[in-house]
Amino acid sequence: MDMNSEPGTGRQAADSPHRSEMVERAGMSFAEFILLMAALSSIIALSIDIMLPALPEISHSFSLMDENDRQAVITVFMLGFGCAQILFGPISDRFGRKAILIPATLFYAFAAVADAFADSYTTLLVLRLAQGIAAAAVRIVVNAIIRDCFGGRDMARVMSYTFTIFMIVPILAPALGQAIISVLSWHWIFILLGLAGLIMACWSGFRMRETLPHENRLPLSFTAIVKAFREVVTNRQAMGYTLASTLCFGGLFAYVISAQQIYQSVYDLGALFVFAFAVNAGVMAVLNFGNGSLVRRVGMRLISHSSLIAYAVFGTILLLTCLPGTPPFPIAYALMAAIIGAFGLVPPNFNALAMEPLGHIAGTASSVMGVISFTGGAVLGALVGQAFDGTLIPIAAAFAAFGWIGVAIIVWTEKGRLFARS
Repeated sequence: MDMNSEPGTGRQAADSPHRSEMVERAGMSFAEFILLMAALSSIIALSIDIMLPALPEISHSFSLMDENDRQAVITVFMLGFGCAQILFGPISDRFGRKAILIPATLFYAFAAVADAFADSYTTLLVLRLAQGIAAAAVRIVVNAIIRDCFGGRDMARVMSYTFTIFMIVPILAPALGQAIISVLSWHWIFILLGLAGLIMACWSGFRMRETLPHENRLPLSFTAIVKAFREVVTNRQAMGYTLASTLCFGGLFAYVISAQQIYQSVYDLGALFVFAFAVNAGVMAVLNFGNGSLVRRVGMRLISHSSLIAYAVFGTILLLTCLPGTPPFPIAYALMAAIIGAFGLVPPNFNALAMEPLGHIAGTASSVMGVISFTGGAVLGALVGQAFDGTLIPIAAAFAAFGWIGVAIIVWTEKGRLFARS
């Protein structure tokens, strides 16, 4: 195989009978490639979900008066993560993937450990913002590496497997956070995050080969960057799927930000909160794994379009159930599990569909899309979180509204032809 061929040639490894042996561009086995990409992606979920059980303790340590103020520990990380992505795509397209990935993971580790010694809530939030910026670099580079090695449905398939393993983190992270604060203080959560960042830097540095050949790198000039950005934002398919993803992520972030208050304040689950959260994440992981198995036979559009409609329908049912009063926990929980599960089938397919026409500027494309979807999602999620009033109405309304607007955007993007096979 010519390792200096155009991006996407790595899919030959995925299509061959020896798919499990090598991903040539990365210089590692298919299995290790998936595990590494998932582990790097997991830094994001770990940074968010492990904090959820510790939010009351952090609030108490810094004497926060408003219960909703504790949400900032999550929100500022997501804002830093979303906004900073615009920087790293063009840089990685110019200097290569590893030149960005290794320093970013090391900086993440440093910021995490520094958080453990924060002497004020403001300092804690500034360092969380720094963690988010470092995680943004990791996310952009991971997406670009996958696009360097795979294309089309193979890319969606790889992203599904990566996302499935990545989803183990939301399942386990809250329980891990709960275990840490039950025997130690919340400070040790940040020590653990720092250790995780250091391990990722070493693994990537010693085991993975650079995936962007020198001849495929783009010049780092203002004109080239503006031209690439213009190509991304004027591409109907790329922007349509990115905007729809933004709305879906808005609903997910609203759920993550509000989950501790919903399960512990509204339904008084106490320590069982971590298990309730884990089961919902498990539903999403199982469905995402199914996507990885089905996408090459059924197609990205049929799966993702159906899932987005289901997301909107279940959100509407939850809203109608909440309007007369707080519904019984089993009903509300089942509906939220269905919504989160439907979401699990959307991101890998929407991301692959958005990136499909832009393989020649994968880093920049991933950067622009990441800024829009994650920053927009973080802002929408934060607004819904701040609207928490002791009921499920704000989050239910968000699920329904974001879902149906997303469906409308996809109808526009596909010119009315939903579920079509490309």
